[in-house]
Amino acid sequence: MPDINWKTKAMVIGTAVGALVGLGAALLFTRGADKANNGEAPEISTGEALGLAVSIIGIVRGISALADGKKKK
Repeated sequence: MPDINWKTKAMVIGTAVGALVGLGAALLFTRGADKANNGEAPEISTGEALGLAVSIIGIVRGISALADGKKKK
């Protein structure tokens, strides 16, 4: 793949890693729901979903800060 530039490589690797992490998270979620709820879908509150969304945004911001090359104090 010598013709592929670094941006394309980063996009492909990021997509693959994101898909694998998402799959792993879904497997853990469904496994936990099976044990706790006798196989039924769990009810997720708005607060729980919002907290998870804020955490994900923080992780994405941290990843984007890696490109800045600056260390946070």
